[in-house]
Amino acid sequence: MSSPATTPPAESDDGEAPTRSRPALSPSRAADFRQCPLLYRFRAVDRLPERKTVAQVRGTLVHAALEALFGLPAPDRVPAIAQSLVEPAWGRMVEQEPDVADVVSDAELDEFLDDARRIVEDYFRLENPTSFDAEACEVRVETELPDGVPLRGFVDRIDVAPTGEVRIVDYKTGRAPREGFERAALFQMKFYALMLLQTRGVLASQLRLLYLADGEILTYAPDRDELDRFGGTLGALWRAVLEAGRTGEFEPSPGPMCRFCDHQSVCPAFGGTPPPYPGWPVEAA
Repeated sequence: MSSPATTPPAESDDGEAPTRSRPALSPSRAADFRQCPLLYRFRAVDRLPERKTVAQVRGTLVHAALEALFGLPAPDRVPAIAQSLVEPAWGRMVEQEPDVADVVSDAELDEFLDDARRIVEDYFRLENPTSFDAEACEVRVETELPDGVPLRGFVDRIDVAPTGEVRIVDYKTGRAPREGFERAALFQMKFYALMLLQTRGVLASQLRLLYLADGEILTYAPDRDELDRFGGTLGALWRAVLEAGRTGEFEPSPGPMCRFCDHQSVCPAFGGTPPPYPGWPVEAA
């Protein structure tokens, strides 16, 4: 395999560019701060590069193929055609972001594409896409709560029924959470429901997480009062982020997830020294 590509941290749910743009809360960045404030700083403030993994790139490819699938007429949304969309989607990915090609060697490319095709085929175990149309796919959403908390995210798919009910769908190419570990998934679902409520004034009737490889579906029917409380939780979290941004005190929080972190060499918990704090973006204060 070629040397891993170094890129800004994966922003699958907020799409931030690697610039000094205004930080915001997305499901992933909120999870980062809750897990380890220093990780949030490295990703959202310093924007330190991280190595892409094959699993991350494959997940992005599957998302791109499914987005293309819903651009076709409903009768064409069948497994064989869906699988045929994988290789063209890979070509577009490499054209738009050439360093993703460094993650998968030429010798591994056929197997990599076959794995993506299998996951796309697995999608059809969970839904029949010929029976409905998506209103939108890969939707970037930015909004602000009444108390000033900035929210940002990418929604994989929004469906609107003829009777007006709205469903938000998110694809997952990783493993479904084990029983008792659904909390992080529910956090993300509530986040999307709150953004929809804020931007459209509509309470989603259902949020659906599709775990493609496992063939499992996790659904959530949000409640307005619960979302109001969740907004309060995000408000408290954002105030903690802003205070850390003001002081520069983003403390490390060592734990089991550290073994997956690219930043151990600059983490005090592992004997490293963080880069000089660049300061909190003025427009975010």
